Amino acid sequence: MDAATASRTRANELSILKARVAEGDPDATARQHAKGKLTARERLGLLFDEGTFTETEPLRRHRATGFGLEDKRPHTDGVVTGWGLVEGRQVFAYAHDFRIFGGALGEAHAAKIHKLMDLAERAGAPLVGLCDGAGARIQEGVTALAGYGGIFTRNVRNSGVIPQISVVLGPCAGGAAYSPALTDFVFMVRGTSQMFITGPDVVRAVTGEDISQEALGGAEAHSRLSGVAAFAYEDEESCLEEVRHLLSHLPSNNRESPPEVPTADPPGRRTERLLDLVPTDPQQTYDMRAVIEEIVDDGDFFEIHEYWATNIVCALARLDGQVVGLVANQPASLAGVLDIDASGKAARFVQTCDAFNIPLVTLVDVPGFLPGVDQEHGGIIRHGAKLLYAYCNATVPRIQLILRKAYGGAYIVMDSHAIGTDLSLAWPVNEIAVMGAEAAAGVIFRREIAAAEDPVAARDQLVKEYKATLMHPYYAAERGLVDDVIDPADTRARLIDGLAMLRRKHVRLPSRKHGNQPQ
Repeated sequence: MDAATASRTRANELSILKARVAEGDPDATARQHAKGKLTARERLGLLFDEGTFTETEPLRRHRATGFGLEDKRPHTDGVVTGWGLVEGRQVFAYAHDFRIFGGALGEAHAAKIHKLMDLAERAGAPLVGLCDGAGARIQEGVTALAGYGGIFTRNVRNSGVIPQISVVLGPCAGGAAYSPALTDFVFMVRGTSQMFITGPDVVRAVTGEDISQEALGGAEAHSRLSGVAAFAYEDEESCLEEVRHLLSHLPSNNRESPPEVPTADPPGRRTERLLDLVPTDPQQTYDMRAVIEEIVDDGDFFEIHEYWATNIVCALARLDGQVVGLVANQPASLAGVLDIDASGKAARFVQTCDAFNIPLVTLVDVPGFLPGVDQEHGGIIRHGAKLLYAYCNATVPRIQLILRKAYGGAYIVMDSHAIGTDLSLAWPVNEIAVMGAEAAAGVIFRREIAAAEDPVAARDQLVKEYKATLMHPYYAAERGLVDDVIDPADTRARLIDGLAMLRRKHVRLPSRKHGNQPQ
């Protein structure tokens, strides 16, 4: 056999081997599908633009011996790694293959992920982890645990450098759950995704509580109660489509700006509908999402943590084609007050936007922080300080818009001029004060009210005087705390104009190793 023939033969053998590896065990594939789950390669096919995925180390095998592993050395070692294009931009991804060792992580498995993470860092491109694994491979002992340590180290090193997204599509238990918690966004699928440190059996043995895997760590638990998951979807197809949508709002790395998308929505479009959407009475409720829809390009926005801490809305959208991060009090939930969860949710979002060069627009309609023993003992002070810290630390362009009320410390925390917003605007119905007029009058004039012949009438008159003196719409503007009072119909145009002015903003921070943000 001549050299050319031998080379062709070897190439054919390699093609056959790789095809066999890609196909996997048909019975294992059938079992995966029976659970309502896709295979690792099917998931990667949905994530990436068709035909663009390049696999790395498809022939990797573990070298462990003992406990039966020497007779089971499948190629890939239970994880598929590589890169491809998402809407034409480079993205790296790894996908646990549950058909092999239940997706459990061993030394070779971890080494493949480490190498891919290092490539993503050097290439300056987003990293997506498709998680569906049974945790550390018990047969490999401490080397498997060390593999997780290498992943965690790289998660932290790349935090704020490249976008990191975790998509939980099956079990993710024990130490495996910490990597998603270290990434920027976590996606889950209802009915098939679970995340927990200790499973139901351990919980039952230790505490006596009887709970299912889904109730303990399913998508509903983490998207509504714990806040671990930012997104929850009904099936893997829609979940992965939304991962692609999120990536379209993010830059490839912290040295770039988010992708700009041309829009036919005029930048000067009047937002007359806002006059009907937002009642002038500060006690009346409305849905802040409708306000956002009216302001942003084509009414399209992508909400983060939609089901958790619903008294504040965090969303990515575009204004004149440019990506912006929106933080908005939600009067339709708890009257829009700030509490422990809302503060943490918004703080994390502000930090993420700042890390990836996404300008911030803050829509304010807040009556204050939520009072109560549970809030105080739960640490509302330190949690509220997280949001304060995040805004004070942010160097991206920042615009505050006060729609109606902004009372007390919550006014300061919602990106006021005092903590560094670049531009503060307000509608003509704005009320900015230490507290509501009724409460303020009750404190300041309590003796006069108590001594009056008609305390109710006296109180009403003093409330009017307080409002006229300290809470009229131009009080803050007269003192430079608001840059302009604007017609609500001009909101979109004024926000776009302000962001255009701030596009080349540059801030020089003091030299330091890192800040020490509130815990």
